[in-house]
Amino acid sequence: MILIDKIKQTRDFLQGKGMVAPEFGLILGSGLGELAQEVENAIVLDYAEIPNWGRSTVVGHAGKLVYGDLAGRKVLALQGRFHFYEGNPLEVVTFPVRVMKALGCQGVLVTNAAGGIGFGPGTLMAISDHINLTGQNPLIGANLDDFGPRFPDMSNAYSKDYRQTAHRVAEKLGIKLDEGVYIGVTGPSYETPAEIRAFKTMGVDAVGMSTVPEVIVAAHSGLKVLGISAITNHAAGFQDELNHEEVVAVTQRIKADFKGLVKAVLAEL
Repeated sequence: MILIDKIKQTRDFLQGKGMVAPEFGLILGSGLGELAQEVENAIVLDYAEIPNWGRSTVVGHAGKLVYGDLAGRKVLALQGRFHFYEGNPLEVVTFPVRVMKALGCQGVLVTNAAGGIGFGPGTLMAISDHINLTGQNPLIGANLDDFGPRFPDMSNAYSKDYRQTAHRVAEKLGIKLDEGVYIGVTGPSYETPAEIRAFKTMGVDAVGMSTVPEVIVAAHSGLKVLGISAITNHAAGFQDELNHEEVVAVTQRIKADFKGLVKAVLAEL
């Protein structure tokens, strides 16, 4: 089955389950999926139930699709995403974004846990731009003309309007929200200290193993994006060792601010 037919099949399946006309898609990264538990009037599906959908295998990713009301908005929330390093083709990694567009979403809020280069653990960072260092692009292959052009502009992949709203809301809530550039790598190994020094020279503030493919597809599809990184650890060379347990632990510490910020931003968009 070709990609466009898979998208339509999955859209029709989700609509048949009552997931109709979401306004915003939420992609919730490592340790951040708890926000989906606050969705009201929720319809919840395990990823395994959804045709053409991937599987999430990482600790901290529940693997559920949640639809309902959050902060007065209809949302479609991914409680766990798919990563290239899990062996997923980029078509699978970005498929949920395509479905969000097909269902009628106007924007996507993308979150991730990231290593800090410009910022330390516990920081929330609005993504202003990214560098794609994966060596991959999810748009390689036949273009989906129904979604966007062959050569999409990435100049404003992260909506300036959405970021301004996020900063205004954060100030009102007394939450510190920084802003910076995210670099996407494939993983699953963490970066070497030499790589981090190179990234710092390039003007990078945070590094992670997700987000970039989804945002490229969102931009191609005409979806506005707000990206927020939870800085969960210092990048390599800034601390003795790196481990995923620390990532999950720090997200637990900052989850209250994170959830409060996302809900308040949704209410304002």
